[in-house]
Amino acid sequence: MARRRTTRSRSPRIVRIVDSRSTAIGLVESANALVEFDFCAAMRGLCEDIADRVPTLSHVRMSEVAVCVTRARRSGRTGLWAKLTPMRFEGGASVGLRQGRRYRIEPLILGGHERLYILTFCLPRFLDLTYREKLETVFHELYHVGPGFDGDYRRFAGRYHVHSARASKFDDVAERLCDEYLSTTPAPEACKFLRHRTDTLLAHHGAITGLKIPVPKLVSIEDAA
Repeated sequence: MARRRTTRSRSPRIVRIVDSRSTAIGLVESANALVEFDFCAAMRGLCEDIADRVPTLSHVRMSEVAVCVTRARRSGRTGLWAKLTPMRFEGGASVGLRQGRRYRIEPLILGGHERLYILTFCLPRFLDLTYREKLETVFHELYHVGPGFDGDYRRFAGRYHVHSARASKFDDVAERLCDEYLSTTPAPEACKFLRHRTDTLLAHHGAITGLKIPVPKLVSIEDAA
């Protein structure tokens, strides 16, 4: 969820993964987006294809979802792979309560249009998973999108409203949806990039670009007034 701060977030910016030819692959800022491998564009295309082919996810409108990347601070599989950030409170409300105070989430405007969700992938860690793990992770995050596409999570009853009381059941649904998608024989181009690891993509493209979006902030209604 959004961070609670009063100052404005930094603007989204294009970043590049390049082969530093040292001990690690670095994620660096770029003043200009080069004609290299655009991770966010490829992922957006995949998600649009999934929404077209899988009825359970047909409510996902990628035109209102921001796809972005963040840096993996440590190498290896352990840590964040991806996450979905909702831009509304429960039930799609634009104002929510935190410790008795009213807050709104700082809106995200890209290309003149507001986004209701932020879909983030942690690179290069995500790209270095297996093909199946990557694809199931995409389904896991898309299944989090509320069925009403109102900017809120898909919520479950009880304390564990995001993944339900048994997270394994949530993962089972993501796996089933993944199988359903593959059974439609999607165009190879849609998920072809997931078959490559970071080093392979760098060898073919020289760099991987993506949009980095700062975590949205909670803005106190009282402070704003």
